[in-house]
Amino acid sequence: MKWWKEGIIYQIYPRSFFDSSGNGIGDLNGISKKLHYIKSLGVDMVWICPFYKSPNKDNGYDISDYKDISKIFGDLNTFDTLLKKMHSLGLKLIMDLVVNHTSDKHPWFKKARKSRKSKFHDYYIWKDGEKDKKPNNWKSVFSGSAWKWNEQTKEYFLHLYTKNQPDLNWENPTVRKEVYSIIDFWLSKGVDGIRMDVISLISKRLDFKNIPNNMIFIDVMEKYYANGPRVHEYIKEMNKKVLSKYDIVTIGEGPGINLNNGLDYVNEDENELNMIFHFDHLTMDFGKEGKYDPIPFDFIKFKKIFSNWDKLFSKRGWNSIFLGNHDFSRIVSRFGNDNEFHEESSKLLATLLMTLRGTPSLYQGDEIGMTNVDYSNISFYDDVETINAWKEAIDNKKNMKKFFEAIQKQSRDNARTPMQWDNKKNAGFSKVKPWIKVNDNYKKINVKNQEKDLDSILNYYKLLIKLRKENSTLVYGKYEDLGPMHTKIFSYKRWDENDVFIIHLNFSNCSVKINSNEIKDYKLVISNYTFAKKSYNLNPWEARIYKLIK
Repeated sequence: MKWWKEGIIYQIYPRSFFDSSGNGIGDLNGISKKLHYIKSLGVDMVWICPFYKSPNKDNGYDISDYKDISKIFGDLNTFDTLLKKMHSLGLKLIMDLVVNHTSDKHPWFKKARKSRKSKFHDYYIWKDGEKDKKPNNWKSVFSGSAWKWNEQTKEYFLHLYTKNQPDLNWENPTVRKEVYSIIDFWLSKGVDGIRMDVISLISKRLDFKNIPNNMIFIDVMEKYYANGPRVHEYIKEMNKKVLSKYDIVTIGEGPGINLNNGLDYVNEDENELNMIFHFDHLTMDFGKEGKYDPIPFDFIKFKKIFSNWDKLFSKRGWNSIFLGNHDFSRIVSRFGNDNEFHEESSKLLATLLMTLRGTPSLYQGDEIGMTNVDYSNISFYDDVETINAWKEAIDNKKNMKKFFEAIQKQSRDNARTPMQWDNKKNAGFSKVKPWIKVNDNYKKINVKNQEKDLDSILNYYKLLIKLRKENSTLVYGKYEDLGPMHTKIFSYKRWDENDVFIIHLNFSNCSVKINSNEIKDYKLVISNYTFAKKSYNLNPWEARIYKLIK
């Protein structure tokens, strides 16, 4: 048993959480001011997205100094104060480590691009070529070519994300030593865990073969960008050199990780990572061209994904359970019904999150049912991925009305609008105009309203978290899908030698009958409908947790 298996993660996007300095951007001191709120949820770990020094071309995921704090968020003293306060409240801090790439403003890259003779040149990945002829046809995840011409050295550098995020060359042992030094710097301060950004991409296939035409985005990620030949060697070395020296949790973000290789990253016998964030359920509606080419949601497939990953980790390794984060749409807008059944479906998704085997991660604002934003035109959007995709769509003469609808549905900015604290101006997030427009529904959906309402989404989350913590069966117990082919209900069993639970989730806008024999010896523990009784009809978007009567 491990503390990180029994705990619950709360993820913070710092620039959108709470602005304490009055510049329209959230900051570390703002997080400090809201720690009692975070503690009141019942969570144990707080994962904070990057707050290192950065030009913010990708909102902090482009780092120019790994051992310093961006001035917009505070400084090292602010960080030390935050960490001390968190520990005094029994909360653990998980930092976000981005080491597949740096910012192009990092001193390493500034020196690397000046001369091929610089020792820093080999810190990055370069290919000879002609100015108008790319080394291969690889595309950036954020649109356009993955190669950028460097005039000083007359060659290309690789950037799998923005052109301002050159990929590090992990083949160079000095680069790896630098990374381990960075990790040790923060862990020695008392940081309790690390979430490793796109860690599955750090090892490159050095033949850099062209990608076949018309290969879908997910396959490109799995077969060309992720799971390179030395990735496990690198992670094992990282574990041996630094991670194993501390009592921490390590979570790898795993684009391109699938059921065939997922266990390789988290098998306890391999000494690599504790958990991974896989994306099977979050990319299942991506079409051939990716997220802005959406395909219909397949509920049967959705359920199967959870079952398959639970089975994979049932004997070795450990699962991470999450439905959204800073890179995806709001969960109630994506998997629920954010209109007529906003409250019910928000609570249903909370029930799913807190009753599966694995460590749940809750993203800021989901606990009050924050929804996708309804921006009227592209000028409101800030996200580099969104803007690049829009420009590329114009160049490719796409139907821009249809493409904008896809952006409204899929843009990362849906999850990045300011946290809705109350019904005052700017949702109580800031006293000045925020860096990105607040969702217009903040007067209705906010923390202050829901703290007063015993039946709110917020208070339902608190009840579920308490229930999970009081019943280890919901953490460690076995899992079985009781109706994998049912088109509306996700019904599953959790059990061990102590207890048996059955969870019924109606993912539809209509009433659905359930099997009365399944629950005849069970008592209803909790439902998202206050008037729910032991009936055999589930209301629209109703969630019920039953426990076997002993």
